[in-house]
Amino acid sequence: MAASSRNARETKRRIQQMEAKRELRRVQEGRRKRDNLVAAGAGATAVVLAVVLQLTAFSGNPTEDEYAAAQAGLTNPSASAEPTPSPAQTANGPDIPAPDTAAGKTFTGDLVLNGSPLGVEIDGTKAPQAAAVLSALSTEGYYNGKGCHRLTTGESFGLLQCGSTDGTGNADAAFTWGPLENTPTDNVYPAGSIAVARSANNAYGNGRQFFIVYKDTAIPADTAGGYTVVGKVTSGLETVANLAAAGITPVASDTDGSPREPVTIDSFSLK
Repeated sequence: MAASSRNARETKRRIQQMEAKRELRRVQEGRRKRDNLVAAGAGATAVVLAVVLQLTAFSGNPTEDEYAAAQAGLTNPSASAEPTPSPAQTANGPDIPAPDTAAGKTFTGDLVLNGSPLGVEIDGTKAPQAAAVLSALSTEGYYNGKGCHRLTTGESFGLLQCGSTDGTGNADAAFTWGPLENTPTDNVYPAGSIAVARSANNAYGNGRQFFIVYKDTAIPADTAGGYTVVGKVTSGLETVANLAAAGITPVASDTDGSPREPVTIDSFSLK
């Protein structure tokens, strides 16, 4: 009888251990499923957030406040520190060169980044106003020594933005012009395109900044339209691709920030 009782107790203990193990497995499996759902939700949010931030205007990097706003509400933040002029603005100020100084002309030259020259061609036929501005700025030496503050490395969103007055991407409210010219009808900017940065939703929000597209890039138009393609890189585009390969210092996402390898415009000459 004593042996029978011991066997019964041992059997009961083993059954309890098995049930405890099964319960532990159920709890662990539940946690794994919950964690996977959280991770998936966070991943989806990150993808949406990255898209939101990528589709902002190219007047500068998203600020911390803009990133926080996007993270909280996934709304499209303004990327510009520049006030939007009245929709009634249809003419440029006296400091903006007239388009007829570049109309019908083709300007060629070199844009030297970190000692590496890029051959460039600026089209005064398709974008006379933009060509006039870039020609005047390069002639006066404005771009010499300026930095390239923004680099994007998305799968279909690759550009290097340069020419900010203060090096941070803030726009210069005292130097704005329009209208938009030669904007892609399909919102696709082929690799090698040189386009003018501007403030969001403002056809007269162009400034001194420009961006170089180093891979075919899709940029949806905003309420003002697209971005003026003023020219193209004719040689040396691999320089920008190599800078992109070096990576970024994240500002707002893992595909949009400052170049990890600082980029300076040594010179920008057109003739």
